[in-house]
Amino acid sequence: MNAAVRQYLVITGNYWAFTLTDGALRMLVVLHFHQLGYSPLEIALLFVFYEFFGVVTNLVGGYLGARMGLNRTMNIGLFLQIAALVMLAVPAAMLSVPWVMAAQALSGIAKDLNKMSAKSGIKLLVPDEQQGTLYKWVAILTGSKNTLKGVGFFLGGVLLMSVGFTGAVLAMAAALGLVWLSSLFLLKQELGKSKAKPKFREILSKSPAINVLSAARMFLFGARDVWFVVALPVYLHTVFGWDFWKVGGFMATWVIGYGFIQTIAPRITGTGEGKQPAALWAAALALVPAAIALGLMAGWSAQIVVIGGLLLFGILFAINSSLHSYLIVSYARGDGVSLDVGFYYMSNAAGRLLGTILSGWVYQVYGLEACLWISSGLVAAAALLSLLLPERHVVRA
Repeated sequence: MNAAVRQYLVITGNYWAFTLTDGALRMLVVLHFHQLGYSPLEIALLFVFYEFFGVVTNLVGGYLGARMGLNRTMNIGLFLQIAALVMLAVPAAMLSVPWVMAAQALSGIAKDLNKMSAKSGIKLLVPDEQQGTLYKWVAILTGSKNTLKGVGFFLGGVLLMSVGFTGAVLAMAAALGLVWLSSLFLLKQELGKSKAKPKFREILSKSPAINVLSAARMFLFGARDVWFVVALPVYLHTVFGWDFWKVGGFMATWVIGYGFIQTIAPRITGTGEGKQPAALWAAALALVPAAIALGLMAGWSAQIVVIGGLLLFGILFAINSSLHSYLIVSYARGDGVSLDVGFYYMSNAAGRLLGTILSGWVYQVYGLEACLWISSGLVAAAALLSLLLPERHVVRA
């Protein structure tokens, strides 16, 4: 096994461990605070700092990764997630909204430091002429991460039912602590450190391709989270009458399947280069939430429409996400890659922030159908933006 593959496995292992706790924590917070009587909008507000600090972290984190090295930013991310979990282990009386928002802020910083470091690190381990290999490695990393996020959703529901909220966050903090200690010794020290020290003003991308792709990513992830983050779990619990095991299990299965599709996306899309695949797959995705909304408005069986539509949405969204994840790594510069990747995932976090706030507010005031129409419009915007992407020749490996 060569050094590049060993480093890829360390990075992927770190990302997997972090993702399990991130998915479990998301489900724990949604279900636990719904159980405590919080409204959908109030639950959405608990995640505002998580998403807002993700925006800030990706900008600053890309700069730090280029200055300090990606091993350090990845390990800092792991440590901050441990701190966030410990913060939530306080007695129930101390779990006020500001306290939970502060813990979620730490978790948001941790998540985006970890993700930016992992995605940037892959770029440095594959020669630039081997774009086919790069697409496959990014697809495996992204898809396996989302599969484990789905397992994390299920884990969150199981832990909440079995050991309670406090026991769950403490168990996850202890497990992640072991991963963090291992990572300190195994991750290459100078990975991703820029040869020329970047200036802070360079955190804003000057590349038209990066800017266009970043804007498309913002709309794409806003479209997912506008109905997936708060509206859907609450809808499944209140309208379908599902208990927490069912809600967590179903959403876990959805994300696991979504992650699997991401890993095989290169087989479905081909090389994935340029604007045409990104625009076409986004246009197909935009039709799905609109069709679900029309089915609900027509009075068709809600369970068939929502569940069937969600499965189709998951397949198409996974392909779109995998394409985007490859394109940003492909378009990013080699030296100081974390600056471009950080800027791109800043837009990703901005889309999640927009979607999260809308998910709670729109669902509470107008219902699931309105969330779905907004989702369709946001994906359509991503498709139009993708038409502005430049072409890039891909060499298959």
